[in-house]
Amino acid sequence: MSTTPEKHTGSPVAEKELSEKGTGYKNTEAGLADIRTSALASNDTLYSADDLGGDEVYLAKIRLFNQALTEGGFGWYQIKLFCLTGLGYAADNAFPVLTSLILTPIAFEFSPASPAYLTLAQNLGLLVGAFVFSLSSDIFGRKLIFNLTLGVAGIFVLVAGSSPNFTAAAFFAALWSVGVGGNIAVDSACFIEVCPASHQWLLTVLTGWWAAGQILVTGIAWALVPPRSCESAEDCPRSSNQGWRNLCFTMGAIFVAFWALRFFAMNFYESPKYLIGKGRDEEAIANWHAICKVNKRETSLTLEHLREIDAKFGVDYDARKTENDRKKSVQEHFGKFSLEHIKGLFVTKKMAWATSVLLIVWAIIGLAFPLYNAFLPYYLRTRVTDGDSSTYRAYRDSLIIAVVGFPASIIGGLLVRLPRLGRRGTLAISTVLTGVFILCSTTSKTSNALLGWNCGYSFTSGILYAVLYGLAPEVFPSKHRGTGNGLVATANRVFGVLAPAIVISGGITTSVPIWIAGALFIAGGLFSLLLPFDTVGKASV
Repeated sequence: MSTTPEKHTGSPVAEKELSEKGTGYKNTEAGLADIRTSALASNDTLYSADDLGGDEVYLAKIRLFNQALTEGGFGWYQIKLFCLTGLGYAADNAFPVLTSLILTPIAFEFSPASPAYLTLAQNLGLLVGAFVFSLSSDIFGRKLIFNLTLGVAGIFVLVAGSSPNFTAAAFFAALWSVGVGGNIAVDSACFIEVCPASHQWLLTVLTGWWAAGQILVTGIAWALVPPRSCESAEDCPRSSNQGWRNLCFTMGAIFVAFWALRFFAMNFYESPKYLIGKGRDEEAIANWHAICKVNKRETSLTLEHLREIDAKFGVDYDARKTENDRKKSVQEHFGKFSLEHIKGLFVTKKMAWATSVLLIVWAIIGLAFPLYNAFLPYYLRTRVTDGDSSTYRAYRDSLIIAVVGFPASIIGGLLVRLPRLGRRGTLAISTVLTGVFILCSTTSKTSNALLGWNCGYSFTSGILYAVLYGLAPEVFPSKHRGTGNGLVATANRVFGVLAPAIVISGGITTSVPIWIAGALFIAGGLFSLLLPFDTVGKASV
């Protein structure tokens, strides 16, 4: 059953374009007319009312709120949210990298039929988390998921350190990945929905935390794993192979602490845009005023302004609110998922084309990335001919590669602001270059050569993910943003599940996974050019 406001009809004929914008809104009859006219006449968003299923009331209110965001500016609340959502971004990269870092010592200790089953379990968990939690955020709100997912991930990593066998380790990897998979899509929605259009590019820079997560886990792994790890599968008891367990205990404790920081250090308010999409205008205004109070800013946006938009289209707000409350009650008791959020992403040709291109690009990269990156430490140990394939060298090189990728998010944030390049051009170029570096790595005969190509791969893929993670939340409207983020993440995870299957059947000591991964990245970069628009200079709705 739908939870969004009913479709409204009417002709949004603006009286005139405001000659001055961003001057604030006064609670007067003239001020109400100005704010209504400005919201209807604004053309600074990606979509028209037709692209949103004809919901002109919703679009007018979102444009109005976007103007209020500009009026309120970027303050202390957004800064704290940037940091605390960044912890979720860090988890999104740290935990898959953690799996790759413990892959070899777990294989030495338990001698499974194929180590790739650990990665398969991880990707299945990421798939479940991305689908369930992301769609839930459009039904039950952002706040619940924001406060839950990081804790789930941290707790099960702690438990995984005590795994008695390979099956248990894989099972706990799947469980911690459920939390990780549901976290990232919700975090990006939380941030962009209270971010002024002038600062939306920070969604790209936010992936600096993603790179920081990789640096964190590889740095700790370098310190903890090599001193207490077996060098081969021969005679590898638990007492000689405690390093990977210590890494799990440490990372679990760190991310449980991060969860506590998010839960207790910030009073997170439910997204006003989400609430407007649900027809809960009073809560939206109350939360916006609370956010402005945190920022020590004044706002002139009031509930009366939103009621003026309802009046413009002849909407009976009380009747609509009663219906929404009834639907909300049904959802809370039965938890039914609505297909309307999925349909809303394909309602027009423009919206459907943009959604489809993003789904395909995310799917391609979802297959390519784990084919190469998840088994990188294994490659570093087995594909060199200069004799330097020690555990110490493998973890050291992983840390170097992670550090090289860190500045990529900042550079990506700068590149996406260039009108002639934008999100689309930056995504295409960085993705193609990532594939080129991967293919070139197959020529490596020494560990230093392989390290060099991997550093190039780390840098360009850092830009790629910075743009990719920022683009989807900008493209999807707030009414369906959680679902949209969930769909592309699900496509990414579904194809991520295929990667271990390819490796299991083909073996991870050959170059085949590398060639496939390189070709896929190049194809994904070229396909991204088919996006029907760029988001530069457009406010999210």
